[in-house]
Parts: sequence; C-alpha cells; structure tokens
Amino acid sequence: MTLPTRVSVPTRAPTGATNAYLVGTERALLVDPAGRTDELDELVAESNIEHIAVTHTHPDHTDAVAAYAAATDATVWCRRGRKRRFIDATGIEPDRTFVEGDVIPAGHGVTVLDTPGHAPDHVAFEGNFGVICGDLAVAEGSVVVGAPEGSIRAYLVALRRLHARDPPTLFPGHGPNIIDPQATCERLVRHRINRERRILDTVTDGASDVESVLDAAYDKDLSGVRDLARATVVAHIEKLAAEGRVHYDREANRVIPV
Repeated sequence: MTLPTRVSVPTRAPTGATNAYLVGTERALLVDPAGRTDELDELVAESNIEHIAVTHTHPDHTDAVAAYAAATDATVWCRRGRKRRFIDATGIEPDRTFVEGDVIPAGHGVTVLDTPGHAPDHVAFEGNFGVICGDLAVAEGSVVVGAPEGSIRAYLVALRRLHARDPPTLFPGHGPNIIDPQATCERLVRHRINRERRILDTVTDGASDVESVLDAAYDKDLSGVRDLARATVVAHIEKLAAEGRVHYDREANRVIPV
C-alpha cells in the first residue's frame, strides 16, 4: 500500500495552506491542486498524472486545476450535476463526471464518496490507503459549515457515514493526517451537537435575531472570523427550523422558539 503524497500549498484558507495529494505512480490522480508551487510543479513533472479531481470547488482547492490540466493533458473530473459550478470555479470544462461509487482508475482504484455539508458538491476519495476527505474533517479544531452553501444536516450525515466506514487514515484538505478517524468524526459530531444546543438555548432564552444569537452562542472574541461564525449560526438555525424546533424568518432575520 502506498500512501498519497501530500504537498502543502499556501492559500487564503484560515490555516494558510491547502493540501494537494497525488495518488498512485502510474496513471496517477492529482487531488485539490490549490495553486502552483515549485514543489507541486516538480511532483507533477515527475509523475504520470492521468486524472485530476477536487473534493469541492471552493477557491482554495481549485486555483491550479486549469494550469495542471494543461500541463499534463490529464482527464479532469467533476461531480455529476455540478458541472456549471466546476466551470465557474476552474475556468475549464471537465472531461468526465462521477457519482458516488464510481471508481477513478488511479493507483489501485479510487472510489468516490458523496460527503456534502461543507459544500453542496463535496466528495471524498477512498482507496486502500484510507480517505482523502477534503474539508469534511480536520485533526484539530472544527470545519466551517456556513449558510447559504453549508448544510449542518448533510454534514452530520457525511461524518457518520465516514465513521461507519472506519478508514485507517484520513487525509484532510488542511493540516496533518488524521490517524484516529473514528474518534475525530465523533469529536466533530459532538462539537456540532453542542453548538446546536447552545444556539437553541439562546433562542429559548429570548435571543430573537441572528446577531443576538451569535453574540450569546459564542463566548470568545470573533474578530476576523465573525462572518464565518455568523454563517455557521445561520446554518444551525436553518437545521433547527427544518426540524420544526424554531421558526426562522430569513427576510426579517428573526428566529423564535416553537
């Protein structure tokens, strides 16, 4: 078994970098080429890259797709039903599309897993090495799941499905490899449930608009990340509203308990 080769690419991500991965040596797959660097250029030049794919189309995962597609003449893949989104993000049309269960013929075979939540087109790539999981999980901290794109309900389902698969290792979009995937999935689910409980408690206690819920639900300085925290609160409120636990008026930005 050969583990994916990881190259850390400087990006505007909160961590300051995004991980690009190369799977296989012959007929290799390049995942999430977030930008061009000397290290990634060298790896690409030395490898027989036949496939390029991304876990999702946020800019910090896609910015060098077009450049490496041109340099390698590789087959470029995207999630079926998300072609327009992929073109808008990368500036090029994909050659092929995939759905869950499809196998990209790289390495010993890489299987596509649907893992929406962080983004609606989010997927992961599973091989005998484990799972390249994009922004589904991180070794430390938590993942932003923010409205209008993010779905807390879908994210929790994706985490629980990944937990059930029990891969040996997770290869995330940011930060180090995750060597305890099940414990990490449990931690991230617990974090979201605790955040939801806190948000629901603030609404029950009288917070009636998103800003007041945000201020009450977070007990830390949000300087520089308030927009992300607000988007996360809205995503949680949308989940609670879908479950009939609160009433949410998006236009008026008002939320009340049921």
